[in-house]
Parts: sequence; structure tokens; C-alpha cells
Amino acid sequence: MTSENNKLAEGMDWRIRVFDSLSFPTLILQPDRTIKDANRVFLETYRDHEVVIGKTCHEVFYNRKDPCPISECPLPQVLSRKKGNSILRRIITKSGDERWEDRVFSPILDGKGEVLYIMESVRDVTLIKILEKELKKTKEFFENVLQSSVSPIVTANLKGKFLFMNRAAEDLFGYSMEEAVMNISVEDVYPPGVAREVMRKLRDETYGGKGKLPITMISIINSKGEEIPAEITAAIIYEDDKEVATMGIYNDIREKMAVEKQLKETQAQLAQSEKMASLGQLAAGVAHEINNPLGGIMLYANLALENVDKDNPIREDLQYIIEDTNRCRDIVKSLLAYSRQTSSSKKIIQFNEIVNQSLSLMRDPKLFENITVEKQLPDQMMLVSLDKEQFSQVFINLVMNAIAAMDGEGTLTLTTYRDKVARKVYLEVGDTGYGIPEENLSRIFDPFFTTKEPGKGTGLGLSTAYGIIKESGGDISVKETGPEGTRFLVELPLYVPSDYSEVRNPHGEI
Repeated sequence: MTSENNKLAEGMDWRIRVFDSLSFPTLILQPDRTIKDANRVFLETYRDHEVVIGKTCHEVFYNRKDPCPISECPLPQVLSRKKGNSILRRIITKSGDERWEDRVFSPILDGKGEVLYIMESVRDVTLIKILEKELKKTKEFFENVLQSSVSPIVTANLKGKFLFMNRAAEDLFGYSMEEAVMNISVEDVYPPGVAREVMRKLRDETYGGKGKLPITMISIINSKGEEIPAEITAAIIYEDDKEVATMGIYNDIREKMAVEKQLKETQAQLAQSEKMASLGQLAAGVAHEINNPLGGIMLYANLALENVDKDNPIREDLQYIIEDTNRCRDIVKSLLAYSRQTSSSKKIIQFNEIVNQSLSLMRDPKLFENITVEKQLPDQMMLVSLDKEQFSQVFINLVMNAIAAMDGEGTLTLTTYRDKVARKVYLEVGDTGYGIPEENLSRIFDPFFTTKEPGKGTGLGLSTAYGIIKESGGDISVKETGPEGTRFLVELPLYVPSDYSEVRNPHGEI
């Protein structure tokens, strides 16, 4: 019996030593919350052994008589379920510092499986909580940085599933981050094969360095199925030299491409203007030099014709000379008009009025015999500062070209409108003809360029119109052309009087 008692004492002594050597402050509680024992670390951390033993845990920890609420204490659940449980408690010390404790309750069962005691361990996790807060702040800071970026940024795992997408990327791709993460992959936002090509370049050390992709032009596909031109820089994210994810930074270059296109068009227009200015000077010189000889030819041909009998065969030759001389004079007049050597007299005119007047000048009914004229001239005050004669020349030229393009049969559409904000007045002359071949579009305003048969056109009509409109501060262009017809667009500055009371329509609009 003595031997068995010694063994029991040795076993109890071993358990006590284990309990006392625990690195966390630990209590042994009775089911009624009375403290049965406390280990050495607890006593060193909290208070003396004599004060703790026999008191309840809520008296020791919180200096309160009543037990803690169930929401704050898992002990009732441990007693009822006979399973361990824990709770994280935030504590404010007397000095005002914040501490966090993780309290773990473990039941000690008797031979019948009933709860005999409860062991409560208290682990100080303040440092962990501080690190968690700092990590959260750091995470939020970097997320704010990424979200505030004007460049779309995305990350994805190696299987192509999205992990992150900032707001700029949401706008570019047309997906929310939740949609991207849950429903689509990287391959869904690229044309076929592009995603794999990007990864191939990322892994090609000779292309941009290990795991890096320099600025590269690509196309992306947004949620509407639209193909958008973009630039991408990308990188592989590594952990211990192992690939774990990819990151891409994008730039939508639609606006950049539009600016570049506009710049090219402006440069082309400037080159065209310079070319036409040079040709204008040449044309003016040629016209003046030719005018005097033509006058002499015309004078002597008419004198000879008057002195030749009606039956003389030379008479017909002289008439040919006079006819061709008159044709040369018309060409000279066109050259002078093209070079703007004729005088210009600008007046403030209601635009629709001059359009109608110019149309009425075309009196030959045969011109419009099989042509339907549709006029869309709104009842608006649209003032322009123009030379009436010169504008009529432009208008008639555009209408004659339209009739010629339709072989005398089709629909001629005349449309005017204004943009008060841009201070512009517009005229569109449309036809239902065969259209302008693409190879001729860049040349239609060049002097002496014509597709008409020899003797039927000088090639100065559109170039003269171009010069007149440009001199008036406007522009002339082909708005659209194709098998269904062509539409020319004339833009002119809207004249706005400094005193708005000068000219008003019945509705009080300028």
C-alpha cells in the first residue's frame, strides 16, 4: 500500500511540475469558477498565491462579484459541451495601454467523463495584434496607392485567375473586381493567343530581363467585346525565386492614337496648303503672262474673220482659233480665281439665303431633268462673312461635280446646320453617285487633277473651291464616299455680332 501511495505521489508530483512549468499564465478552476490553483508564471504575472486561491476568476481578473456575461466568457460552453474553447479579450491597463489576451479554456474530466476542473491559460497576444494592425495598415496603404493610380493595374495567379483589379482597370475592362475574380480569366480579356505570348515574353530573359516585360503594344477585349488598343508593362512576382503570380500595368492609347491621327491629318493639310500656295503663285504668273498674247490672238483672229468671205474655207479655221482662244481665256480666269488674284468683297450674309441664291443661278433645266433635289435648310439664323460671287463658284462646282458623279440621274442632297458652341456653320452636298476611288481621295483638291475626259475639265474646280474656303477661314473635305454616293462637307466660321441685338430671328436667337 505504501508503494502504491508513493507511485501516486510521484505521478501527482510530475503533473504539478508540468503544470508549474507551463510558459503561459494558467489557472485551475472549479466548475463554480473558484480558483483551485495557479502556476508559477501566473503568480509572477498577476498577484500573490494567497490572494488568488479560493477566489473566483471574475474577482481576480475584473474585480467583480458577478460572473462575466456568456458573450464574454466561453466557460459555460466548456462545461456543457465538455470541449475546449477560447476567447480574445481586449484589456486597457491602469496606465491606459491596450493589451490583448487569448484565453483558452480546457476541461479536465473525471473517470465518468464529467468536468472536474477547467484549465484556463492566458496568452498575451498584444505584439501579434500590433503586428496585425500594422500589416493591415500597410495593406490598406498599398491598396490605396494601387486604387489611386490612373493606370489600370491587375494581378493574376499562374493559372490566369485574377487576384486584384484596381478601379482604373475596372473602367478599362468593364468588369468589377468581384466579377473578374469570380467569373473570368486573363485569357478572356485578350484576343486568342495574346495571353500566352505575353507569358512567353515575360519568361524570355533576352526580351526584357528575367520576369519583366517592357512597354509593349497589345489589344485587349472589354466586357462589351470591344477591342481596345493599349500598352502594357508586366512582371512575374516571385517568392524564394519561385513564380507565384503576374502583374500587368496598362495604358489605354485610344486618345493618344486619336491625337496622333489628328496631328498627321493637320500635317497633311499644312503640306497641302503649302503646295497649293506655291502652285497659286505659279498659276498667277502664268495667267498674267498668257493673258496679253491671248488678247492679241483674239483680236487678229476676229479681224481676219471679218475680212474673209463666207465661202472661204479659212473661215472655219479662224472660228476654231477663236473658240480655242476663248477656252484658253476661261482657263486663265480659272487660274486667276485659283490664285485669288481677283478682288474679294465680303459681306455678312444669311447662309441659307446664299445657298438658295447659288442654286438659282444654275438655270439650265436639263441639268436637273432626272435629278431629285432634297434641301434640308433649317429656319435658323446662320450668319457668315463671305464673298457671294466666290461662294457661289464653290457651291456650283460642288453641285456640278455631284451631278456628273450621278451621270445626270439620282438624288442631290443639300444640308445646312450650325454649332453655336464651336461657332461653325456647315454645308453638306451629297449625291447618290459611284463614289470617289480611294486612290484619288488624297488628290482631289490638287490643281489640274481631274478624272474627266480631256477637254471636259481643267482640274481647277475643287482646288479653287479649297482655296476660297480656306481663305474664308473654313475647311472643305470629303465626309464620306462609297458605292452609295459621296458627301462633301464645307465648314465656315459662324459670324456672331458683338452686339447680339444687331441680328436676331423672330425667336430671339442669333
